[in-house]
Amino acid sequence: MKILLLGSGALKIGEAGEFDYSGSQAIKTFKSHGHEVILINPNIATVQTDPDIFLGNNSGADHIYFLPVLPEVVTQIIEKERPDALALSFGGQTALNCGLRLEESGVLKKYNVRVLGTSVDTIRSTEDREIFVQKLKEINIKTPRSIATRTLEEAEIAVKKIGFPIIMRAGFTLGGQGSGFCEDHKDFERMIVEAFAFSPQVLIEEDLRGWKEIEYEVVRDADDNVITVVNMENFDPLGIHTGESIVVSPSMTLANREYQMLRTVSCKTIRYLGILGECNIQFALNPEDDREYRVIEVNARLSRSSALASKATGYPLAAVAAEIILGKTLPEIPNAVTKVTTAFFEPALDYIALKIPRWDLQKFRKISHTIATEMKSVGEVMALGRNFPEAFQKALRMLAIGSEGLLSSPIKLGNKEDIEQLIRVASPSRVFAIAEAFYQDHFTEQEVWEMSKIDHWFLGQIKRATDHAKKLKAAKNLNEDLLREAKILGFSDNEIGRLCGKTFDEVRKMRKQAKLTPVTKQIDTLAAEFPAQTNYLYMSYVGKEDDV
Repeated sequence: MKILLLGSGALKIGEAGEFDYSGSQAIKTFKSHGHEVILINPNIATVQTDPDIFLGNNSGADHIYFLPVLPEVVTQIIEKERPDALALSFGGQTALNCGLRLEESGVLKKYNVRVLGTSVDTIRSTEDREIFVQKLKEINIKTPRSIATRTLEEAEIAVKKIGFPIIMRAGFTLGGQGSGFCEDHKDFERMIVEAFAFSPQVLIEEDLRGWKEIEYEVVRDADDNVITVVNMENFDPLGIHTGESIVVSPSMTLANREYQMLRTVSCKTIRYLGILGECNIQFALNPEDDREYRVIEVNARLSRSSALASKATGYPLAAVAAEIILGKTLPEIPNAVTKVTTAFFEPALDYIALKIPRWDLQKFRKISHTIATEMKSVGEVMALGRNFPEAFQKALRMLAIGSEGLLSSPIKLGNKEDIEQLIRVASPSRVFAIAEAFYQDHFTEQEVWEMSKIDHWFLGQIKRATDHAKKLKAAKNLNEDLLREAKILGFSDNEIGRLCGKTFDEVRKMRKQAKLTPVTKQIDTLAAEFPAQTNYLYMSYVGKEDDV
């Protein structure tokens, strides 16, 4: 079979390397089954398009077209190559939109090209907000109170029905383009024109800011076997794009009844929609009433969250999804971790995986540093740890922004009033402002919660780290107990030295004498078992070469 795979498109925010993982895994899987693969991807800065790294082992695409993922371009390639099938779910929103337009124009029918996995009708029902809301109503699944509009006049009527404040969501867009919150009619008039410039459909929705945002990665096969591979929780409350938010997996603040409720809704929704392969479902959960939820959206494709979930758990979501759309069921797919069981299992983590986005906003002139529903981040890092502060501080060091951890802000935070403003308005500096507020006793945990609506558990974990930093600062002599607790909480040797008034070499020597070192034997064992993730394992467990 000749398979045409659509890549993610141009090198730009929200549409690039985030989907290289899923596309690369899909190509390897298709090739392992003897299929011919045609790849369309103009982004040369990817693994899937690198002939030296990826194609040399005969597991890469047979033909690569460095051309835009646009319907008119893909049509010409289909006419030339005459593929038997089209893979849409591995290239993000760009690939999905292109596939929808190819089907609507009759190109796929004309050249007898079938779509692998989730059908085009199902994709459309997840992308078209009006159809999506109606579908979920049919099975009594709650969605935000919303009205889909296609003209300025319809939007004006919808706003009067919903009432301010509202959230505006543009359909069929990537990276949250054309979306945002409107506090009043002045904001609405300015934003609605921009939203319609990005999309023919704009959803006017109730404002749910302050609710928790939870995600589940779900896999379903043709025999209706369904599993939730992992769930993730946003550090920030609803109102921040997932690609802009700090994300932790598994979720830290959900009770078991909440976890099971959302898992049940996830499986029910994906089954009813008829998604085949892998998808992502996002929830808003009311922190004041744990039985009140809303399904925000379903991505009927591999997403940037899928890559994070795969690396955090070791479960190869993209490869499993590729096997499923080729006709295999979950019990027939080998387990990539154990090698002896099947892929029909839900991983259980005894550690925390944490993702932090990387912004380079200082490189752009006249740009707001506020982060919200539209993506501005240019990358992200992932760290692993036994507890939240450890993973958090490792991730901050890995960002390479000049920070050693929570109390090492790359920018000057200013006085109490400046810190309060940074806490109230989401920005790349918010976490540093929260840590400094606790360290300097500017605000209590309750006051920070009232300003940010970040869950008390997360704030308590940050305060746990800053409280220990105070002990380090006050200690006349650094003893083994203080040092051990500092390493457990993810403090680097440099940061411990700064707080205690010692040099890096002095702290490192003391740590070595106390035998406080990373569990390198365990890391080496994992690295041998998962060679593709070796760099992630060493960087995540160790954080920095200096810490070894």
